[in-house]
Amino acid sequence: MLGVLGPAALARLSYETPFLLVDLDQVATAYLEFAELMPGIDVHYAMKCNPDRRILTQLHGLGSGFEIASIAELRELEAIGVDPAEVIYSNPVKPAAHIAAAARSNVWRFAFDSVAELEKLAEHAPGAAVYVRQRTAAGQTTVPSEGKFGVDGKRARALLRLARRLGLRPYGVAFHVGSQMLDPAAWDTAIRQSTELMRALARDGIQLEMLDLGGGFPARYADRPPPPLEAFAEVIVAALGRHLPYPVQKLAIEPGRALVAGAGVLVATVIGIAERSGRRWVHLDVGAFNGLMEALESGNRLRFPLADSRGSARLARCHLTGPTCDSQDTIMFDVGLSADLAVDDRVFLYTAGAYTTSYASDFNGFAIPPTYLPGEALPGEALPGGLRTPVG
Repeated sequence: MLGVLGPAALARLSYETPFLLVDLDQVATAYLEFAELMPGIDVHYAMKCNPDRRILTQLHGLGSGFEIASIAELRELEAIGVDPAEVIYSNPVKPAAHIAAAARSNVWRFAFDSVAELEKLAEHAPGAAVYVRQRTAAGQTTVPSEGKFGVDGKRARALLRLARRLGLRPYGVAFHVGSQMLDPAAWDTAIRQSTELMRALARDGIQLEMLDLGGGFPARYADRPPPPLEAFAEVIVAALGRHLPYPVQKLAIEPGRALVAGAGVLVATVIGIAERSGRRWVHLDVGAFNGLMEALESGNRLRFPLADSRGSARLARCHLTGPTCDSQDTIMFDVGLSADLAVDDRVFLYTAGAYTTSYASDFNGFAIPPTYLPGEALPGEALPGGLRTPVG
């Protein structure tokens, strides 16, 4: 949670809802924890989960690298002074125009997992360094993400051999264990599989330079507390020592959610309360389509920690739903909010810094929430405790 901005302080903020409040100090703390616990492994923030320029600037200043999935993301990084040569382009399937534009900007490392992608890279980024996306085993993820990308070890080996024949530079192997992964052992399995591929390629005369351990590191939601980051670091460091067949020039990780989710709280207003078939429905001015798409993606299993402006000790169970007329626009079922909650009260959804505003649309005419930061000035208003009002 946001610590200094608990429910009482949030309730006194006067801007129009919904809005996302992000604490950059917590982003910095999360990044520095990764850097401390996994020395020698370069952190590349997966900017898709929240590309707010102020977050990117904060991480850039701390020394973070970045992982992109489109040319638009690269342009945003260039705008804050990030060197494209330090960026890794980990989307395995890219529009040809994006490849060409990225290569012209001096991006030189590209992921792939198919022959068609290698052919595009050979044409539009000749001589580029390429790293194959290897498939991993399914694990304990709340937000499943594997299946669309990745190939098995045999196919990955053949593709990297083809890359060499096409004049590309076989550079590395990458994997992604799945978003919101709760099992640290998933990295041990994936590292072992990746290093088996590296050994096979070494027999082909191809020595890879990078192992990319991907993302998937979890944030703390309300349903199941994840293991501490130390547990993941311990498994990863041990697995690298046990499995890595030879020293590589670069080890990388691509955290996204774990860096920014806990730094954000989404503030919404109750716009309706209804009793239907014996159940209480609380309607907010933010829902799945304009800020909480992961509610649908996870089958409503992603449970955001909640509070409300009433702060009553007596809670009532309810279904929390969004403002659109779409029947799928429900955030969470059977959650506890103040029993005396009423229209115009506010509800606070914590751990909301990742995959909220970046996923949002203006479906049905409901706006994407703006993002504010504590400590930034806005004329005429001050936050509780002397903090200045944030700006969007």
